[in-house]
Amino acid sequence: MTREEIKIRNLDTLADYQKKLRKEPILKQLFLELTLKCNEHCFHCGSSCGGNLPDGLPVEKYKSLLDEVKENFGTKALIAVTGGEPLLYPDFFELMEYTQELGFKWGMTSNGTLITKEVAHHLKEAGMKSISLSIDGLPETHDRYRGLKDAYKLGMEGIQNLIDEDCFNIMVTTVVNHENIDELDALFDVFDGMDINEWRLTGIEPIGRAEKVPDMLLSADDNRRIMEFIKEKREKRIPVTYSCTHFLGLEYEAEVRDWYFLCNAGIYVAGILVNGDVTACIDIPRNEKTIQGNINSESFTKLWKERFEIYRTPLSERNEKCAACPEAKWCRGDAYHSWDYENEKPKVCFKGVLF
Repeated sequence: MTREEIKIRNLDTLADYQKKLRKEPILKQLFLELTLKCNEHCFHCGSSCGGNLPDGLPVEKYKSLLDEVKENFGTKALIAVTGGEPLLYPDFFELMEYTQELGFKWGMTSNGTLITKEVAHHLKEAGMKSISLSIDGLPETHDRYRGLKDAYKLGMEGIQNLIDEDCFNIMVTTVVNHENIDELDALFDVFDGMDINEWRLTGIEPIGRAEKVPDMLLSADDNRRIMEFIKEKREKRIPVTYSCTHFLGLEYEAEVRDWYFLCNAGIYVAGILVNGDVTACIDIPRNEKTIQGNINSESFTKLWKERFEIYRTPLSERNEKCAACPEAKWCRGDAYHSWDYENEKPKVCFKGVLF
C-alpha cells in the first residue's frame, strides 16, 4: 500500500471509532479552569484573562467534584488544571495534593513565570506529571505579546526549574502568528539545547482577544510554511509537533504530529469553567449551545451521561457545505473551539489551504 492509501485506511478506521465514541463516550481528561486571574495580558488569549478577574469555585467544591468523578468514573481521567494562571488560585496546592491523594494523575498549563525552584519542587511533591508552558517568541517579542516585562526571562527560568526536578513531562507551546513565524528557527535553536519533551506549535486563531488583531492571523502561505517547518525539524532531537486541532489533509496528517485529527471535545474531554459551568474543551466559545449545565446545581456525572449532544453529533451536519465536502467523514466539521455557533460554520478550515 502507498503512504496515502495507508492514511485513508487509518482515517476511515478512526471515523468508525468516533461513531462508537459518540454513543459510548469515555472520560479521559477533565479540565478545571481554576481562575481567570493572570499576571500576563496576552494579545491572543482565547479566554481574555487578566489581573482582576475572578477565581474559580471554593476548593471544597472541587474536592467534592473529584470525589464524584472517582466514584463514577474511577481515576483514569487526567485532571488538567488551567486558567488564567492556575498558580494564582489561592488553594492551588491544597487542591492538587488532594487530587494526588485520590489517585488521579494531573497536569497543568502555565506561563511559567511563577515557577521558582521552590514552586517546582512543590509541584513534584504534589504529584504533577505533565505541564504545558508558553513561549511565543524571542525575548522582546514574547514580552510584548505577553504584556509583562521579563516574561521571557521568568518563563525560561521556570522551565529550567522544572527540568532540574527531573520528573515532569514538559511541553513548550508556541502560538504562531504572521509576525513571529520568522522566529521559529531561532526558537528551535533555543529549545534544542533544553531537556524538554515536546515543542508544540499552534496557529493563532480568531477567538478571544485575537479576533481584534486580524493582521496577525496566518495566511495560507504561513500555514503551509509551519507544516513544512515541522516536517523538516521532526527528524531532529526535539519532537516538534503541530497542535491537536484541525484536519490537515492527507499530505500532513500523521506527518506533523503522531496521530490523526480527532476533536476530543465531549467524547474524551470535559471541562469545568470558572463559575461551575460544564462544557467540553475549555477553549470552546461559551454560549447556550455549548454549556451543558452547572455543577453548582447538577451532577457532573448526570450532565456527562445525559447532555453533550452537540459534541456527539458531527459539526459537519450543521452546515450544508461541510456536509457535502469529500473530507467530511474525516474532518467532521473540524474543531469545536473554532466553530462559529452563531452562523453555523467553521472559522478555520484548511481546505483550499493545505489540501
